[in-house]
Amino acid sequence: MNIFKKINAWLHLWLGLASGIVVVIVGFTGCILVFESELEALTLKHLHAPNPKNRAMLPPSALWKSVKQALPDKEIHSVWYHGKDQTAHFSLNSDSLVYVNPYTAEIVAMVDHEDFFHFILDGHTSLWIEGKIGTGIVSYATLIFFILLITGIVLWWPRKWTKSEKDKALTIRWRAKFKRVNYDLHNVLGFYSLTIALILAITGLIMGFQWFNKSFYWLVSGGQAPQRYERAFSDTTQNVPLTSVANIDAAWRKGVTEIGVLNKDAIIVSFPEKPSEPIDLCTDMHNGSWRYVYLDQHTLEVLPASQPQISELDVAQWLRRTNYAMHVGAVGGMPTKILFFIVSLICTSLPITGFYIWWGKKAKTKKRPLRSPAFIRNTLSSL
Repeated sequence: MNIFKKINAWLHLWLGLASGIVVVIVGFTGCILVFESELEALTLKHLHAPNPKNRAMLPPSALWKSVKQALPDKEIHSVWYHGKDQTAHFSLNSDSLVYVNPYTAEIVAMVDHEDFFHFILDGHTSLWIEGKIGTGIVSYATLIFFILLITGIVLWWPRKWTKSEKDKALTIRWRAKFKRVNYDLHNVLGFYSLTIALILAITGLIMGFQWFNKSFYWLVSGGQAPQRYERAFSDTTQNVPLTSVANIDAAWRKGVTEIGVLNKDAIIVSFPEKPSEPIDLCTDMHNGSWRYVYLDQHTLEVLPASQPQISELDVAQWLRRTNYAMHVGAVGGMPTKILFFIVSLICTSLPITGFYIWWGKKAKTKKRPLRSPAFIRNTLSSL
């Protein structure tokens, strides 16, 4: 083994031991979050809004009035229509969410934002540690995991591509002893999951580090810098009052009839608090991606800071827009979700199988060496 392979093996071992627990937690919580929307739809009754009379959805003003009458002291920031036969929910000036039937304006439920999936998300992003410390640990563990994937493929690579070597590298020998099966689970499954695991790591690093985000965009775009965030604001050259709720209704209609292209009935509409604030629309929420469009709250004109449709983006912009969807496996719908779930489960297992490989080798070196028969005879004869 040359010096490069020795360094590579050393890095793979000790970086794996250092980050193993974090990778297990992040991987396991990621498995759950892949199917968050599906699990919520199965377990949370207040997400469903039956519409037996086939009514049209009510505008935000009607839903706003219902919530305001029931909760007059609460500040309402936005309303989220989730689509056909689903409740809409309001974000208030607290951690509570109010769910309303969009066909009748009836309040269905008021729930705490700190639910089970929020708890799982906190573990996935910060290990349930408050502040920047938890997110920092996860980000650096993701960076280590990315390095482990690279060093792992170097260790996996067969010396010669003979039939026997390929069989060892690509096949799990289920009938072998447990140690061998464990080694194959680490080695072979690690190889098969490499491509998706790299996508998980890279998309996680894009969310975790600004320097990685900018560097990746620069690399994919051929040397261009990402567009800087442009703040949207309504025309304040005139002394105009805060827009009425009726204008928010008009913005909602414009969003679902003119602006939205994908999954039109699902839309988020904000309630401006100042004359200078735009009406924020979140549209085209489909397969884990979305689009922000900002409307002047007085004229309802689309403001320059609005995002273009996803079909108009180049490769670098498309990857940036769909980064979250790529991270959770939603970009291709249910098939990619299943695939990403399986790979996340494999990633969760890699630190465990890797630790057992290391522990087995360590235990083996501690065993006392066997004495030869000649040594035993000489010892007995000297007594």
